[in-house]
Amino acid sequence: MQIIHIPAFNDNYIWLLKEVDSNHCVVVDPGDATPVKQRLQEIDGQLSAILITHHHADHIGGVKELLETYPAAEVFAPSNSKYHFPHTVVNEGMSITPQGLRDEMSVIEVPGHTLDHIAYFSPGHLFIGDTVFSAGCGRLFEGSAEQMHHSLAKICQLDSETLIYAAHEYTQANLQFALAVEPDNQALVNFQQQVSKLRQMGLPTLPTSLEQQLAINPFLRCQNASIKAAVELENLQPLNNEIAVFAALRSWKDRF
Repeated sequence: MQIIHIPAFNDNYIWLLKEVDSNHCVVVDPGDATPVKQRLQEIDGQLSAILITHHHADHIGGVKELLETYPAAEVFAPSNSKYHFPHTVVNEGMSITPQGLRDEMSVIEVPGHTLDHIAYFSPGHLFIGDTVFSAGCGRLFEGSAEQMHHSLAKICQLDSETLIYAAHEYTQANLQFALAVEPDNQALVNFQQQVSKLRQMGLPTLPTSLEQQLAINPFLRCQNASIKAAVELENLQPLNNEIAVFAALRSWKDRF
């Protein structure tokens, strides 16, 4: 399976999936139709399916226009939101095989950023929307810290070699915060240097591996003693459990 990033807006990535021997294409979270249609034309692709992770406009804004051009495309979207376009609802535990792809994709509910947020997982690949970013996680617009912490815990249980395809190029800004939390993390320092080189060359920092994120992403490491100590120092009070640490860490990032 080929996976192609399509830049959109200032920092969004729309992911395009296709088998090497097929012109059927699947896109994830097309907030803007124009760059998707341009890329499909460049590769002589036929849009067969659209995967939606959550209802924010920068993830669904291009769906109606794409369906006007490709009316046979099937749209998959979370079951607990209303979408004003034809779609197939999906929820936790369901598996789908979008037309043109060989492998099944499992649906994982990951509320926190929004209440309807889902992810799509196929062996080795996780399309996660705005739940996890490289060195960060999504803001809590609708869900609670407890919900997001639980969602991140689900992700951490996947195979460590899983590649994470997030929807935004936020890595450099996230690393600045991560280093403020954990300045002595050598893996984090090394990763920042790698990311800087990629961005200087105009290359994306995604996908990233779960293994890498377990080493450098503070939001996946709330059980770590150094992170707990840093967050307690920032808040000038003890924190009794991982959820409290996560909540305080997320609040710190919001102020950063």
